[in-house]
Amino acid sequence: MAASLLNKALKPIKHPNFLSALRSLNFSSIATAHGNPSDGPSSSSFTFDNANNNKEKDDNSIYIKPPTSNASTEKTTSVTMPMSFMTGSIVGKRFYEKVTTRESDDGVGWTVMLDYRTLKTPSKRPLKLPTLALAKAIAAEWEYQQTDGIRPFTMPLMKLACTALERVPLTRTKIIEHLMKKFDQDLVFCRAPEDNALTAGVHARQVEKVDPLLSWLNSEFGFQPIVYSSFFGGKQGEGLSKAVENLLKKTDDCELAAIDALAAAAHSLVIALGIFRGKLQIEEAIELIRLEEDLQVDKWGLVEGGHDVDIADLKVQISSATVFLGLSRKNFFH
Repeated sequence: MAASLLNKALKPIKHPNFLSALRSLNFSSIATAHGNPSDGPSSSSFTFDNANNNKEKDDNSIYIKPPTSNASTEKTTSVTMPMSFMTGSIVGKRFYEKVTTRESDDGVGWTVMLDYRTLKTPSKRPLKLPTLALAKAIAAEWEYQQTDGIRPFTMPLMKLACTALERVPLTRTKIIEHLMKKFDQDLVFCRAPEDNALTAGVHARQVEKVDPLLSWLNSEFGFQPIVYSSFFGGKQGEGLSKAVENLLKKTDDCELAAIDALAAAAHSLVIALGIFRGKLQIEEAIELIRLEEDLQVDKWGLVEGGHDVDIADLKVQISSATVFLGLSRKNFFH
């Protein structure tokens, strides 16, 4: 379901190299965003508004506004963006007919138009996107919405764009600190015991699948990662931690938003960086994330309505953030 939603949404994009580029990168599907920062505007709860108050009566923009304390008494439609496509509901009715893109007024970036109105962020700034490809993809998400209602959970790229434009600039330092705080307990550093009959199979699969990623991490940053078997995690060397942190500090807002979303879904910053650097494709990343659980499924069987839903949800989150990352890069088609 998730993959088909994104495929339908991307059909209106006319760039000749777009679909071939996506296929070469094994892109497919949808995404997550994080909760509200404590010291900035929310990018996960929005209100659609046609600027009906007196001060804005001449403004033909569509705003996506954060909820207010008296939201229940306002004659507007509240939209809460869910954490993944597995949650959410139909919100309001489609209030526009045509979705287009145009270059931003300052000539730097692209915006999405709903009829003659400019789509804006929670802080009432135009939703200015770094590339035409990303603008068209988000426009396709809006175009895909049905007349009976807007479905926010089918617009993961829109949600990630709001995160990159609104949340990341305000909380960049905190995001990086949070990612580094979890780095020592990264999924790929934890190794099942080899001398236990119950875990020997897991250990062998980890050696086969995870060790190549650890070797890449060593060659990429120049420091050997430390593997451990303790349930409580270990401690990586200061050199590796500093090198990873420096890389995060050099990212732009769209890149950091995508890395943060990938790391949250994968429970692994290393896997997120592998995707970011082009070491891992989507399916390879999902295989690493689900390595232990897939072994259990192979042994005991798949629970319908459980394992299959988890797999679909993971594909949605990983692939959408990867698509967003690729489309936000100006050299994507070069």
